Amino acid sequence: MKDDDGEIRLITDTAALEAACERLGQDDFLAVDTEFHRETTYWPQVCLIQVASSDYDVLVDPLAKGIDLAPLLKLIADPSRTKVFHAARQDLEIFARLIGHVPGPVFDTQIAAMASGLGDSISYENLVSRVVKGTVDKSSQFTDWVRRPLTEKQLRYARGDVVYLREIYKILRAKLEKQGRMEWIEDEHAALLDPEIYAFDPATSWKRLKIRKYRNDYLAVLANVSAWRERVAQETDKPRQRILKDDAIQEIAQQKPRTLEALERMRAVQQGFGKSRHGAGLLNAINEAVDNPDKYAPQVDEPDRAGPPPGAIVELLKVLLKQVSDDAGVATRLIANAADIETLARDSNPDIDALKGWRRELFGEKALMLKTGKLALAASTKGVKIIEV
Repeated sequence: MKDDDGEIRLITDTAALEAACERLGQDDFLAVDTEFHRETTYWPQVCLIQVASSDYDVLVDPLAKGIDLAPLLKLIADPSRTKVFHAARQDLEIFARLIGHVPGPVFDTQIAAMASGLGDSISYENLVSRVVKGTVDKSSQFTDWVRRPLTEKQLRYARGDVVYLREIYKILRAKLEKQGRMEWIEDEHAALLDPEIYAFDPATSWKRLKIRKYRNDYLAVLANVSAWRERVAQETDKPRQRILKDDAIQEIAQQKPRTLEALERMRAVQQGFGKSRHGAGLLNAINEAVDNPDKYAPQVDEPDRAGPPPGAIVELLKVLLKQVSDDAGVATRLIANAADIETLARDSNPDIDALKGWRRELFGEKALMLKTGKLALAASTKGVKIIEV
């Protein structure tokens, strides 16, 4: 792929950004990437924003003194323009916070690659190599993006990300449109735009934790302590695990210590935590939940106790899924995940995505036929043959 004129356009003031956005806005899509740090913070610190249209690209320095990102954020928020990302979730989190909402519509090249037979969760480096025969120098990826001035090597690496990305978008979109597969990735993209993913509401932070019991007293402590941790992490801008680890929340929810001394004796709680500035707040969150579990316990449905699905049927369905996905040139995960397979093995006609729309046509109907003996699998020199009985 030709690297255009190779010019690096680093934007460090608002006037230049307004002019760049005028030029970028002439296209119906934008390829977007970011460089950010969040190893020591709760909120990602955006250090560079790369944006490209079909024939123009810029690097925007959000740390430049006095720069106003409003023109760029308005452009990215425009619902008439497709925003192209690779593995979009972290970038969308950044823009959801900067803009105030998730900026759709989006096209995620990692998702598109799954529908194009390029594998599940393919890395950007491999996608560049396979689709546009380019190479990505990853040596600058984990450099210090906060430090100024940025080196030419850093800037060229950052520019390469969106220059390649726009070409990959054109190729994959054209391929999917030709194959009639754009609808295959619609629900995956819709899931990325779910605002709840990026809300970081302390009241729902317990959902990130594994539920080990379904008693109200356990759930109440788990939820209230998790909410307390999330609030503290946001207020102090520290990673939640640095405030209190997940294992500690689990141990607290099960043992329910009522005093600072009892809290200090817990194995998973950092030594000295009870005497720290956060100790009293944590203890208060525990006691609130213990004293009023019905108020703090979230409504959680217990999993079905029907027992494990028949192992042999699960394995047969996995073989069928693999063969169907190979024949269609699509990643298996885009059709059905492990939970879908187990549910399908156990139930006769469950409410799962694998039995809806194009997934049912491609795989679901065959899976139901396999379960009822109307379809068989046979080994052959070319793989597995699917035979209607």
